[in-house]
Amino acid sequence: MKEDIIQEGKFKYLEIGEGKPIIILHGLMGGLSNFKGVTHFFPPKGYQVLVPELPIYDMPMLKTTVKNFAVFLADFVKHKNLKDVILLGNSLGGHIGLLHTKMFPDLVKALVITGSSGLYESAMGDGYPKRGDYEFIKKKAQDVFYDPNVATKEIVDEVFETVNDRMKLVKTLAIAKSAIRHNMSKDLPNMPTPTCIIWGENDSVTPPNVAKEFHELLPDSELFWIKKCGHAPMMEHPNEFNAILDGWLTKRGF
Repeated sequence: MKEDIIQEGKFKYLEIGEGKPIIILHGLMGGLSNFKGVTHFFPPKGYQVLVPELPIYDMPMLKTTVKNFAVFLADFVKHKNLKDVILLGNSLGGHIGLLHTKMFPDLVKALVITGSSGLYESAMGDGYPKRGDYEFIKKKAQDVFYDPNVATKEIVDEVFETVNDRMKLVKTLAIAKSAIRHNMSKDLPNMPTPTCIIWGENDSVTPPNVAKEFHELLPDSELFWIKKCGHAPMMEHPNEFNAILDGWLTKRGF
């Protein structure tokens, strides 16, 4: 997907289609291609799908926080002159979407979270600092999915490269600490933005009780489950994920 990336100033992003804007927010270890099932399904249905590359490893150390990524997203929305945005975030991306919605509610029409951090302290994963051991990293990557075969060599190699790059590793840990500090349990009851929660029944990173808690705390939320599915439903079951999201957007008139 590299050839499709647009660069304008500090922003690098994919843009497909025209219409109502859906902004996809990737996770800490997730590249833009993780969402290709979504990015190709929604444009024919009248949506403009945008996937900004989050500056996870580009920000100065002290600015490597969930809050600064939420501000970066607001800058991107303004740069593109977008209104009534639908945010879709996985893992850290869900957390950034939630915090952005709290900080800039007027910019967001609807929110979609899947395997999101923001409530559960271990959501960023543990054990990543074990550098150099490829088999350990491979097992960690496979554990993210219900079906370990979804963790292709390309995905494992990307994670392995990240944890063996000292600066990236330090920033990964800084983001994990920032995510814990930005626990949103007290904020969510005051966030009326319509929210679609799509969760894997077998998510071991953010277990099912996390999805239930999001559902209980967010005033206007609906919760959908995907069976035999881990932490990244849009990768493991893209067709089912798209069908759920499409149905929810249609029902809500988005």
